[in-house]
Amino acid sequence: MERKQLAPGVHITTLEADKFNRCRIAIHLRFPARRDTATLDAVLTQVLERGYAACPDMTALSRKLAGLYGADLGVELSGAGIDRVLSADICGIKDAYALAGENLTDAYADIVFGTVFEPYLVDGVFDAEAVRIETETQSLRLQAELNAKRLYCVRQARRKFYGDSPAGIELGGYPDELSAVTPEALKAEYDRILRQSRIDVMVQGTDAERVAEKLLHRLDGVPRDPQEPGALVAMPRTPLRHYTEKLPGLTQAKLCMLFTTGSADNVPTVSALRVAMNLLGGASTSRLFMNVREKQSLCYYCGAAAHRATGAMMIDSGVEPGKVMQAEAAMLAEWEGLKKGPITQEEMDDCRSGLLSGMDALEDSLSALEGWYYGQILRGEPLYPPAYGKVLTSAVTIDEVRRVLEQYSYSVGYVVTARPGTEGKGTPDEE
Repeated sequence: MERKQLAPGVHITTLEADKFNRCRIAIHLRFPARRDTATLDAVLTQVLERGYAACPDMTALSRKLAGLYGADLGVELSGAGIDRVLSADICGIKDAYALAGENLTDAYADIVFGTVFEPYLVDGVFDAEAVRIETETQSLRLQAELNAKRLYCVRQARRKFYGDSPAGIELGGYPDELSAVTPEALKAEYDRILRQSRIDVMVQGTDAERVAEKLLHRLDGVPRDPQEPGALVAMPRTPLRHYTEKLPGLTQAKLCMLFTTGSADNVPTVSALRVAMNLLGGASTSRLFMNVREKQSLCYYCGAAAHRATGAMMIDSGVEPGKVMQAEAAMLAEWEGLKKGPITQEEMDDCRSGLLSGMDALEDSLSALEGWYYGQILRGEPLYPPAYGKVLTSAVTIDEVRRVLEQYSYSVGYVVTARPGTEGKGTPDEE
């Protein structure tokens, strides 16, 4: 494993992949998120996935990938605190398994770097037809949010929780701004991303030196002004705010509870945070699952998760419409119990067992391994393998778990429930 700098704001990381017969090249562009370009970023991701200059449409790109023994290409947009990450990756068989001795590494690098650095343009801007199609598709995606009631409730809660904070910028953009997405505006945002992003390339199972040469060639002449990663943030502590929204056709209510640390200081280690969340509601042995769901039958599902970069913790659940307040009180009681009451060694062992098994499973997937290491890069940590992650996880103490959970205060509760007279008229799939 090796990470080295190729240019200002540009790094390449080589990861071992000897046990696999496939290789993978991924490129991540981390750039500052902006409220006024969020919708452009969401559409741009979809347009880039359609093809690039050498394969200008989806048909040509599909043929190209099929000719490389069925290689896979993906492009996605994700969040990293108050930043965004535009990623492209390609995965295919290693050069050693090419039937005719083809140089697959060069072909893979040409495709993934072509996707990012040489998009298909018409008269210097993105193809108008591609932009139209993907803008309409994104509009349908955003409209469909209401049909996924669990996701809808979580997003509504987040909107109340984050307000105008940069951490609350919508990853999928905003429906009322889609009409302003033009080929010209998309090209301007694409140029900003190339200029401001910090670029990380992750190489597994193939010639990293050759990939580095290809990358530097593509970067030659590209204007660059890499920005520093966004700082950790946290929403301030406020009096608890409750919101209830009534919709027709629900058979179960949704409850999303958001907590804040109130400060970006004293950020816990990722290992301590993982153990704390697993104990509270991240596994089938957790307090929320065992006590609220199983013993009290107050919810259909309930889980807990935390976002280290924004100091937020979330508990979300599906409950009977008439039991929302009872379920909320029970979940808060489990949180309080972990902070102040006894935690048995058996609980800790059960919690850690699931986490350690998950780290073992990372070794069986190129994409999972790459995600493990890139997550450390995003957090500014030294790179360490999953095996050492297991050591750190095993060392987390009960006192550390308590300190993690004591940092949070309950900030926003959001309920989506049935409109009177329409209860039970929906189906679980609609929620």
